[in-house]
Amino acid sequence: MTEHLISIERATEADLDGVLELQAANQVDQGGSLSAALSRDRVAAMLHELPLIVARRGDRVVGFLMTASRAMNVDVAIVQAMLAVYPGGPDAYIYGPICVDKEERGRRLAQSMFAKLRHLEAGREGILFIRRDNEVSLRAHASMGMREVAEFRFDGIDFAVFSYVG
Repeated sequence: MTEHLISIERATEADLDGVLELQAANQVDQGGSLSAALSRDRVAAMLHELPLIVARRGDRVVGFLMTASRAMNVDVAIVQAMLAVYPGGPDAYIYGPICVDKEERGRRLAQSMFAKLRHLEAGREGILFIRRDNEVSLRAHASMGMREVAEFRFDGIDFAVFSYVG
C-alpha cells in the first residue's frame, strides 16, 4: 500500500463530513481538547465566509483550522467574552478551533495549516482564545509567532487571548 502524502488546502463542501467527524472525535468527552461542537450548518457557513483550512491524507481529513467573522460568532458566549477583553482591529477575524487527528500529531500540521491561512488572509489580524490549562496549545501558538494580548475567565475556566497579523 502506498502512503498518501498530506496536502494542506482550503476546504470544500466535500470535506465537510471529514471535518465534522474529526471534530466529534476530539471533544473533551472523547478525551480531546475541543471545548465546543459546531453544527453542520455553522461549519458549512464558515466554509463559505472565510478560509477553512484542511489537512488531507489522500481523501481523509486529518486536520482542520476554522476561521469566522466576529458577526458570525455574535451568538457564541465564550467568543463574546473574549471580544469583551480584546476586540481586535476593525478587520480582525476569529481563528479556531484547530484540530489535528491524534495519529498525525507531531508532524507540524498545525503550523502548516496556519501558514496556509496566513497566506490567504495576509495582512489581517486573527484573534483566538486558549484554555490556560492547555499547555501544548499555548506553546504551539506562541511558537507560531502569536502573542498573548489579554485574558478572561469563562464558566470558571481561565483563558488566554492571542493575536497575530497574517
